[in-house]
Amino acid sequence: MRLFSNFGLTACCLAVVLSTTSIRAADSPAFRGVRGDGQSDEQVPVKWSAKENVRWRIALPFAGHSTPVISRGRVFLTCANKQGTQRGLYCYDRKTGKELWKQVVAFSKVEPTHKTNPYGASSPVTDGQRVVVWHGSAGLFCYDHSGKLQWKIDPGDVTHIWGYASSPVIYNDRVFLHHGPGVQTFMLAVSLSNGKQLWKTEEPGGANDRDPRMVASFSTPVVAKVGGTDQLICSMATRVAAYDPGTGEVLWSVAGLPSPRGDLVYTSPLIAGNIGIAMGGYQGPRMGFRLGGSGDVTKTHRLWRVTEKQPQRIGSGVVVGNHVYVANAGPGTVECIAVKTGQVAWTARLPSGNAWSSTVRSGDYLFVTDQGAATHVFRPSPKAFELVASNRLGPEEKSNSTPVFSDGEIFLRTHSGLYCIAAAK
Repeated sequence: MRLFSNFGLTACCLAVVLSTTSIRAADSPAFRGVRGDGQSDEQVPVKWSAKENVRWRIALPFAGHSTPVISRGRVFLTCANKQGTQRGLYCYDRKTGKELWKQVVAFSKVEPTHKTNPYGASSPVTDGQRVVVWHGSAGLFCYDHSGKLQWKIDPGDVTHIWGYASSPVIYNDRVFLHHGPGVQTFMLAVSLSNGKQLWKTEEPGGANDRDPRMVASFSTPVVAKVGGTDQLICSMATRVAAYDPGTGEVLWSVAGLPSPRGDLVYTSPLIAGNIGIAMGGYQGPRMGFRLGGSGDVTKTHRLWRVTEKQPQRIGSGVVVGNHVYVANAGPGTVECIAVKTGQVAWTARLPSGNAWSSTVRSGDYLFVTDQGAATHVFRPSPKAFELVASNRLGPEEKSNSTPVFSDGEIFLRTHSGLYCIAAAK
């Protein structure tokens, strides 16, 4: 059964596929998959439990919200201790879960964060040969697949009451990083081969850990093809901005994300053909806009903006056909929203708990994990919420991470462990 039309296909996001021959088709090398859009064609189990369809589980040293990335038979994951003084990249064998190596960075400064956002929030990214990881104020690091340090740089401190969470993105020969939130908020491009800065574009209006204003974006950027050219697009605290990947020039922007309760954004922008969708956090608005243009295109390109009765959104949604499917962090609901109009087709309550996880597609199903580590599987249909299964791992497990799909397997991180879920052989 084909569940999505050409309108919802991610062909416009193909530019974000990591440009290297070392990435296998079944790998999941970045946050929210190869294209950063939460889409996968893998056929994976839709039902499991703490014992059923669990190939292995390993204990993790520390809690964290980051997702694992999968490449060439290895699983890479970030972990950090509660104080943030030890921040590490861990590598595991995907077949067994055995730890192959770890690289832990010692950090002696005080960096603010919130108890709900441990320091291991940023996911790594790999091109199949190198792995890049951002440890917030501790720096940006690149290792090869054997764990040898290739380079490290210090982009600057992150000073915000809720810490950091954006994940780096690899595109061709460069690494993009949305650095922030805080006073030092900017988009950065460095060379993948040596870490040399290529460009840096400041974003105005940051706030620090002592500032009562709630101004912050934790969004991970995406690369999309707009008018035949690749553009780097990110949801900033008050606007969506598109950058020239080569120079860092802001090509166009759309305003409309601030809300009376605070200028907060957690989600990545979604791309559906020639339309982009952005969602504010802390009951901030959602908006749709045509991609492209020059300068501030709010008046000419913004298609719709909805401000009333918005939930708390932390995880990103996913586009299937003409609709966005997104789970919410409060109340614990999932919504189906029309891409072209922003209207809600339906809202349904999840069987248990709020979700910080992003909603992702694998094959014919959508998956979202709630904070109790229960993953809910449902069909993408604009007519009604069609729950297929709710898979619980036990009352002791908690999670704010997003499921990852690779070679017919699901990799799911909880606060205490990492699971490989696969159909029994």
